[in-house]
Amino acid sequence: MGILITETRNARSVNAENTIFDVEIKHPDYGWIPYTLDPSDIDETINNDDLRSLIGSNFAAYVAPTQDELDDVAGEEVRGGRDYKLVTEVDPLVSNHLRWNDLTDAQRAAWTQYRTDLLNLPQQAGFPHDVTWPTKPE
Repeated sequence: MGILITETRNARSVNAENTIFDVEIKHPDYGWIPYTLDPSDIDETINNDDLRSLIGSNFAAYVAPTQDELDDVAGEEVRGGRDYKLVTEVDPLVSNHLRWNDLTDAQRAAWTQYRTDLLNLPQQAGFPHDVTWPTKPE
């Protein structure tokens, strides 16, 4: 048996179709907690149909993100990919003195340039929607 929710507040549509909502629900054990009502959610702990009926038409309308907001999200995604490459590809090599010292001067220069190019991704003219990823040295 699921958890019975009898009160909601601050419902806000997060899509133009008004099918997904961010809302606060009054949980019987935890009090007011944030909840995302999504019809694709298969967890039956909370009955989303009942919750949708409870919300009714009492929700803030969907507001499409601005281009600046979309650009910010895209920028964070690119930076996240860049940071992952730095942590998984560059840092294990450059922070290990034995491995780093085993490289030739040309190899060290290539890895230094690769790291610099990764760090400079946000300065590219097409950032964040059109970036050229540097090639990882061999």
